[in-house]
Parts: sequence; structure tokens; C-alpha cells
Amino acid sequence: MIVLNRGLSGASVLPYRLPSHRRNLFSASRSCRKFIDMIPDLEIPLLRTFVAVVETGSITLAGRQVGRTQPAITHQMQRLEKALAKPLFQEDRRHLTLTREGEMLLGYARTLLGLNDEIRERFEAPDITGHVRLGVPDLYAAFLLPSVLSGFSRAYPQVEIELRCSRSVNLHAALQHEEIDIALMTRQPEFGRGTAVREEPLVWVAARDYVVASNETLPLALLPAGSVYRQYALDALGQIGRSWNIAAVSDSIAGLQAAVYAGLAVSAFPLCALCPKVRRLGRSDGLPDMPHLEIVLQRKPSGITPAAEHLAEYMVAGIGSLGR
Repeated sequence: MIVLNRGLSGASVLPYRLPSHRRNLFSASRSCRKFIDMIPDLEIPLLRTFVAVVETGSITLAGRQVGRTQPAITHQMQRLEKALAKPLFQEDRRHLTLTREGEMLLGYARTLLGLNDEIRERFEAPDITGHVRLGVPDLYAAFLLPSVLSGFSRAYPQVEIELRCSRSVNLHAALQHEEIDIALMTRQPEFGRGTAVREEPLVWVAARDYVVASNETLPLALLPAGSVYRQYALDALGQIGRSWNIAAVSDSIAGLQAAVYAGLAVSAFPLCALCPKVRRLGRSDGLPDMPHLEIVLQRKPSGITPAAEHLAEYMVAGIGSLGR
């Protein structure tokens, strides 16, 4: 209804009808709102269990991860499916294959859990301040650190991080001289154990259109002598009697990437460093498997500040869970 003013003496009320296209839009909006109201707010524990089931591929393993029995996990998944009124897994529950709706929910669930955990971390975090000198190889800095440091900076905004990028052998020396506080490194026998962070497969890579000829000497782009990447690659080729030559040497991953992208050589990268510009090579290309790398975190010998310790623990948990 619309009220038309007619001077100061009074008002006259006239009937009014929305145009047909507006009425249809209004009706659709009310129907959509009614449908949304039918779906209850989703519970974080249900989403956490759902993600655990998908990532472990097992009801039993998911139960161990979230601390619930197998029947409880099954009941939670049934509750989640009932709330959404959609099946999330295919009928063959032995293989736990997601339906189209389950795949769609997985992305949303991971986003919501990430936000939930960030909120908890931020409000649970003590008021830590300080300056931390962090050492890390440039490859790990580029492919493993960004999301972890982003989350840490939100949880501990008063901690300043000074980042030094160098090879693991140089970072180990810097730790011993206490030039840095903590370092993320590829473990080598002479370094000592440190805190294990994750294992990373070492794989052969080449430009996407590079063809590996089985009867030709393999051109390689590698880090300088002393690198565990280099040693693993040459040892693996030696075990199968494959001839090779060093086509390029670089002290940084950027230099190795340039040689690989240009099609000059094959190189050895951690799996986390794969990108669309390269393809992974393997046995079908006549190349042998290589050992996994062990990534560790070490602290300077004299001890570290609370700020550095918080960063160290955050990195161990965050990097260890990336892509898992």
C-alpha cells in the first residue's frame, strides 16, 4: 500500500500492486529464505569429524584423530547428512567415496575449521612480544611457510620475524654461531636430530615438454656439492648405472627452476615444490626413486625466547599438517 499526501487536511490510501517481475523475485526470495531456514546451523565438531574421515579414508582412523569411537563417528556423519538433507558419501561405505555434495562440503568445511581455529588461537594466545630470527632454505620459504606465517602473525601480531633464506648447511652454521634463533632445515647426519617436522618425497622434475631420452646422458641442474638433494640424486642414478652430466649449478631454488623451465636440464625437487610449469618424472621415464627428505626444526644452543619458542611450535604443527 502507498499513502499519498493531499495537503495538510488528510491523506488518501490507494491500493498498489508490485510489477509482475518484482512479485516473482519477491516470491522466489521468500522461498529461498524458507529453504535456508530449514537447514540448521552446522556444528564445528561434525565438520571436524567429516574432514578427518575424508583425510584418513577410514572411520577407525578418524575416530583416533578426533578422540571418538567408531559408532560415534558413524552417528556424527549420519547427523551431518540429515542436517544437510544430502548424502555425503557413496553407498559403498567401505571405500568412503564422496558424492558431489560431499566434495562441495569438504572445501567449505576446511575453510570454516580454519577460521574457527584461527579465532581460538587468537583468543587463547598469550601476549607474546619479541623479535625472532628465523632461518629457512628459500625453497621451503616459498612453498611451506606462507600460510603458516600468515596464521602465526594473526595469532601473535606483536612478534617481529626476521627471515634469513639460505641453504641448510649455512643455516646450521648460523645456529651454532647464534646468528639466528631457529631454523627449518633438511636434516643431514652431521646436524643432529632436531625436532622432526615432516618427511617430503624427493622427485625428478623437468619442463612440461621435456623428453627424457633413455640412451642419452642425463643433463642435471643441481645445488652445489654438499647438498643432500644433490647426493640423493647422484646416488640414485649411480645405482642404476645411468650416465649424467652437470648442466647447471645454483645455490638457490630460483636458479634451478630457471634451468628446468628453460628445458636445459632435469632436477630433483621436494614434492611440495611441484608447480604447473614442471612435470614429475619417474620410472616410466627411466629414472629411479629417491629417498624421502626429513625436514627438521632446530634451535640455537643457548636457548631461545618465548616468542621464538611459540613460533617454533607453531611451525612444527602447521608445516607438519600441510597437505595431509
